Order: sequence, then C-alpha cells, then structure tokens
Amino acid sequence: MNSAELKNLQAPLKEKYRMEPESAIITLRAQGNIGEGISCKVETGRALVEAGLHPATGGTGLQACSGDLLLEALVACAGVTLRAVATAIGIDLKNGIVRAEGDLDFRGTLGVSKEAPVGFKTIRLFFDLDAEMSAEQMESLSKLTERYCVVYQTLVKGVSVETKYLTALPDLA
Repeated sequence: MNSAELKNLQAPLKEKYRMEPESAIITLRAQGNIGEGISCKVETGRALVEAGLHPATGGTGLQACSGDLLLEALVACAGVTLRAVATAIGIDLKNGIVRAEGDLDFRGTLGVSKEAPVGFKTIRLFFDLDAEMSAEQMESLSKLTERYCVVYQTLVKGVSVETKYLTALPDLA
C-alpha cells in the first residue's frame, strides 16, 4: 500500500468522523472463559489463547502469560502504527522489527513484599528499521508513531478501569 492508497482508504472515515463525531466512538471488547486449573481462554480475532501463570509464579510456561500478552499487544499496535505513519509520510520502510521488554518484580504479584509493585516497573520499546530516511523523517516517524499508537498512549497516559463482579453469568447472546 502506498501513501495515496492509504489516504484514499481513510478519507471517507475521517470525513464521517468530522461530520458525525459520535460515530467515531466504538467500544472494543474482549472476553475470556475461566478454564481448568489456573487459566483463562481468550478468543482473539484469529485464535484462542489460553493464558496461565508465568513460570515465576508457579506456571508451566505452556500457557501465555498475561504480561507477555500486554507486551505483544504493544508490539503489534506500535508496528501497525509505525507502518501506517511511514506509508502516510512517504518513508520507504523495507523491513523492521519491533520489540518490547518489561521488568516485573514478582514479589509484588505473589504478595511477598508490600513494597514491591504489582505490574511492570518499566517497559522498553525498540524499533529496528530497514529504511533510508533523514533525521527529520525519523523524528516525525517516531513522534507520530507514539502519538497515534493506541496501546502506547494507553500505557503512557494511564486509563481508569471500572470493575464489576457478578455472581451469575450474563446472557451474552
């Protein structure tokens, strides 16, 4: 896809969202079924992922770790956003690798230490790109990728999360 094709693809959506701002508000959903043992099966757009305990908390390593899934979501979103931005601003991105890594102190997760945080202490995001570009283009690419990456912005800015616990399964039909 080139810049013109991307702009043509997105132009009607942008116009609709300008004219009808409420149409741009879309609720994304995810659902998981609590599985056997200590697991939860989550249906993604393409597959069923079974999440379980990380080996550092007693898991076998045969199931996906939720922390890994979070980093994978960041990598996926950042990679798609970077590709779209590069295309839109005319950078010939031949190839690239996006990597994320994060540090966890499992003492917090296991309740060993109240001083140890539960969750990532820091996350690092790396882009290894095969593209010829000027310093100005690299600056624009990085600035716009960070600005428009949904997962990146959610992590950086934080978001309120409401929780509700029900004792009966809702009718999801």
